[in-house]
Amino acid sequence: MWLLPFFAHVSSLAVRTFYRLTVAGKQVPPAGPVLIVANHPNSLVDPAAVAAVAGRPVRFLAKAPLFTDPAVGWLVRGSGAIPVYRHADNPAEVGRNEDTFRAVHQALADGAAVGIFPEGVSHSEPSLVPLKTGAARIALGAAAILGGSFPVVAVGLTFRKKQQFRSEALVMVGKPVEWDDLAARGMDDREAVDQLTERIDRALHRVTLNLERWEDQPLVETAEAVYAAEFPVEASPAARVARLRETADGLARLRSEERGGWEQVASAVSSHARALRVLRMTPVELKASVGKVEAGKWVARQLGVLRALIPIAIVGIIIFYIPYRATGFAEARARPPQDIRATFKTLVGTVLHAVWTIVLAVAVWWRWGWKYGLAALVLLPILAWVTLWTVDMWNRARGEARRFYLRARRAEAIEDLRIRQRALAERLAALWETVKA
Repeated sequence: MWLLPFFAHVSSLAVRTFYRLTVAGKQVPPAGPVLIVANHPNSLVDPAAVAAVAGRPVRFLAKAPLFTDPAVGWLVRGSGAIPVYRHADNPAEVGRNEDTFRAVHQALADGAAVGIFPEGVSHSEPSLVPLKTGAARIALGAAAILGGSFPVVAVGLTFRKKQQFRSEALVMVGKPVEWDDLAARGMDDREAVDQLTERIDRALHRVTLNLERWEDQPLVETAEAVYAAEFPVEASPAARVARLRETADGLARLRSEERGGWEQVASAVSSHARALRVLRMTPVELKASVGKVEAGKWVARQLGVLRALIPIAIVGIIIFYIPYRATGFAEARARPPQDIRATFKTLVGTVLHAVWTIVLAVAVWWRWGWKYGLAALVLLPILAWVTLWTVDMWNRARGEARRFYLRARRAEAIEDLRIRQRALAERLAALWETVKA
């Protein structure tokens, strides 16, 4: 378990490098026993994301074959993971799960944080798959040792484009599940296990976006964004997830009840989304009205920062171009499954960039001496981070500059689209009232 004390920090660095990460909701208890339950859309990235927001050592349950996997076994073992023996992996070893339960119960009794993915498998489905009962059995068994309930916290992982570098990721921490009334009934009480599993399922649904099919995602996201742009709403990420969840649930209800009229609204939302994609605007950006003076000040501020950082970023892009392209080449050749692509890129990219940094530092050492080599070893990772931050800032500034230009040159078309967006938001609000009725 050599990696466990540092795993949260290493995970945070890795996840925040690959994704533009947002954390919302409550806080994982900083001390004492806690069972963290999370959805599982993204293979080994998921425990890294959970550990990053937990901010404390977390021992995860992982399927037994990972412990002997030549690529990731060292990482799984070093992070203090606890093996789970699944029938699908090796039916002969399922009986060893008794040892797994004892190990987890003891870890919780010792005040540790334990993480589990109750879906039982990493997947690319648009919604949660039915939960296994393992999380409930672990909680009830540990309660017998601890003498009562302890926090069971749901963590929702939502990835915009989970395989894409620097895409958006949201980790939402829910409030602890209420299960004091079940804590004394024990893990052998099937009714208690089923009830707690159902409560965990509800808690996970509250912190995740669940769709009937992936094709609904653009429709749901655009509808929520249009409504949020035109009406006063809470702007927090947690509130946005709640609105997205309600929108997805409303769409499913309208579809199942075969109510008339909603298809026309859905078509209008899709048409509006296409127009926004052409303009590369979001509904909020379309709604915003920025004056020339304000725009000029904003551009001046961005240019002031970028003028100093762009030369540094160019150097960083040149230096790290080879490992960056090699990562993409390796991923294209390996063709990992959808839910493993981000894990593959993160692990391979980390190794290639680390090896490349060491090679460059050794070369500097050989050419100019050990002091310069040591300085290179320290400064090159900093250069990589500055480059990444500058590229993100440049992309944002370029997008904003383009939108300022469009507002000035196509003011009439933009205003017409604003009027259409307001009317669409009012149609969505009226449709939502019929869903709630």
